[in-house]
Amino acid sequence: MSNDLIRRDFLKWTTAAAAAGVATNALRPVAEAAKPKPEKKIIPIGVQLWSVREECKKDFDGTLAKIAEMGFQGVEFAGYHQYVNDAAGLRKQLDSLGLKAAGTHIGGKSFLGDEMKKTIEFHKTIGCSLLIIPGDSRFTDPEKSKVYAEEMNKASELLKAEGMACGHHNHTHEFDKAEGKTYWDLFGERTNKDVFYELDIGWVREAGLDAIELIKRNPGRIRTTHIKAKPGKSKGKYFVGQDKYDWKSVFKAAYDVGGTEWFLIEQEDYPDGKTPLECVKISLDGIKKILKGMKKLG
Repeated sequence: MSNDLIRRDFLKWTTAAAAAGVATNALRPVAEAAKPKPEKKIIPIGVQLWSVREECKKDFDGTLAKIAEMGFQGVEFAGYHQYVNDAAGLRKQLDSLGLKAAGTHIGGKSFLGDEMKKTIEFHKTIGCSLLIIPGDSRFTDPEKSKVYAEEMNKASELLKAEGMACGHHNHTHEFDKAEGKTYWDLFGERTNKDVFYELDIGWVREAGLDAIELIKRNPGRIRTTHIKAKPGKSKGKYFVGQDKYDWKSVFKAAYDVGGTEWFLIEQEDYPDGKTPLECVKISLDGIKKILKGMKKLG
């Protein structure tokens, strides 16, 4: 083949390739626009039913219905009342109200021996994947805390295979110190990353600590967060949004690094003669107002 023929073929090939490239580039914006955009992450809002425990004792179904009417998306359990032996019935009730099982508070014995199988079966049926121990006296014992952490590690391995996880809910004593570190930090070091924290903002504040800093130091492990203006008998503003706390930074940290799956209102004070149900509604409205004002979070 002559050099002229080779040159002509090369020019034809390069011209065609260039034209194809132009066409491809022209179509790229159309193709990019056609790609579905990732859904914006929205952390749902639930309520810890301990907030309305007396109402639950009197009329569990009716209380769940009122919670749903208020606009809550889920409930965190603190007992199952008439459904304690009827997981299917509870799931049916939740589904009928459009509520999710955001989590549950259970004792550590629920993860041991034959109880673990029952625990998994019940909570899988109701659609609850986050199982939380709301305090354990061993947490702040120099030796027993190590055993507790190991039990949580073993439980997390069994639960992970079922698409579930276990965690610990703090009060203030978790931030006592041993070995130059808080028991909270020691627990984090002794447990695997699948064992999570349920961070109770109210008790963190009561301990005089920075909740935002705690979230940032434990990325991906703050899977549920208790939103509480003030715990226990503390004086001051009792409703989220009516206090002067920097909730925006808490919510931003939860979105950015916390790995948070639920914001959960827990109301422990009922001022001015208001009922527990009225109080949780006020705090719900407070959260929604703060989040609405945060453009990044919607």
